[in-house]
Amino acid sequence: MIQDILSTYQLILASGSPRRQKLLRELGVDFKVQLRPVPEDHPAGMKMEEIALLLSERKAAAFEDEFFTENTMLITADTIVCLGDEVLGKPAGREEAIETLLKLSGRKHRVITGVSIKTLKKNVNFSVSTDVYFKELGKEEIIYYVDHYEPYDKAGAYGIQEWIGYIGIEKIEGSFYNVMGLPVLKLYEELLKF
Repeated sequence: MIQDILSTYQLILASGSPRRQKLLRELGVDFKVQLRPVPEDHPAGMKMEEIALLLSERKAAAFEDEFFTENTMLITADTIVCLGDEVLGKPAGREEAIETLLKLSGRKHRVITGVSIKTLKKNVNFSVSTDVYFKELGKEEIIYYVDHYEPYDKAGAYGIQEWIGYIGIEKIEGSFYNVMGLPVLKLYEELLKF
């Protein structure tokens, strides 16, 4: 069981995302949250899968070697939303959130999460991709969502587990939880190897 494997570790999640925290908690493991500020820029022309991994690895690298003991396990993650070759980040405000959702309306986009697991002896990095298909959204629906929910802390300006997900997403190909910000199945499988 995962609880037995992780019982020897002090698990640290380096994420302020309440969705990631909830998903990790649902695995039945104890952890603490600690954050380090890191830049979220990336080199131009980088492949989408590489961007998510770069950002996750950067978050892990922000924890200096002295932070780790024999028992420390650090998990970091970063989720990006890609529409074609464009990375859609967290919206800066209401108008940008509306504009982002208008771009996603009626189209397929890709959600990629990079995850890093780091201990003193082992460092594992992986990414998971999910394709998400939005129906054609009315501008009134988008405005309702932006004004009644919290799109500002979410890449792509939406949460699949919120109202817009219920009424706007026709289908997904891949992990639902990846779209929430943490590919739980793949994370679970990697943690079992420790």
